[in-house]
Amino acid sequence: MKKLWLSLLACSLLFGACSTVKKTDSTSITNGGKVWSSLWQQRAAEYKALCFQAYNLAKLRLDEAIKQPGAKPLAVVTDIDETVLDNSPYDAMRAINNQDYDPKTWKLWTAKAQADTVPGAPAFFKYAASKGVTVFYITNRDEDERAATLKNLQLYSLPNADDAHLFLRQASSSKESRRQQVLKTHNIVLLCGDNLPDFDLLYDNHPNEQNREAVTQQLKKEFGSRYIVIPNPSYGDFEGAVFNNNYKLTNAQKDSVIRSKVKIDKQWAVLSLC
Repeated sequence: MKKLWLSLLACSLLFGACSTVKKTDSTSITNGGKVWSSLWQQRAAEYKALCFQAYNLAKLRLDEAIKQPGAKPLAVVTDIDETVLDNSPYDAMRAINNQDYDPKTWKLWTAKAQADTVPGAPAFFKYAASKGVTVFYITNRDEDERAATLKNLQLYSLPNADDAHLFLRQASSSKESRRQQVLKTHNIVLLCGDNLPDFDLLYDNHPNEQNREAVTQQLKKEFGSRYIVIPNPSYGDFEGAVFNNNYKLTNAQKDSVIRSKVKIDKQWAVLSLC
């Protein structure tokens, strides 16, 4: 028993020392996690495999839809960022300097029109176009990013990369009105995106974590059928849901929320520090 208490005391002292060291660390859990997310997106073969898997499935679903034409021509609707274009260099640059997303620096990045493509994306959208399927790009980039966005898409000869097929954010970040605009002339057979509001109106208006899970359960048959999800661990509406849609939190406050919500093995949490 005495040895156990001594061990626990030693662990407690070590834990205190670790806590002291962590306070001097300039990178928060939030941004430190984003660095790892960008590293995974850039370097992990598993990330590429998941993207290929998603777009391989999209091709299969498209082939099925082409066999059942309707009164309207067919269309595929896609998001751009982290679905077609890879912005991980920007995310990594901000995170590694312990900085949050900033609209001004974001637009400096998009103005370069040099983002690489997401694995599998160019091949799939070119395949869709070869089958007579129109591609529409619905993004929440701003209107003043139009020229650079088109330049970046055209850099890779992506189909329908023109003003008529690019729908940017106007009054609202909701994509529903823009999807409805496409539906006036086309039958949308597939939607591709990395963020759940890319797919369905039910994800609009910043629902909390529980509501997002409930809607996802409700729509589970659509995923892999009409909804093709591309992995993005770096950012998205999931962040807002975790932080109760409070975008004014400091990094320290975000770290506190993360610590309170992440699942850990509490029984061994202290002993593991020894």
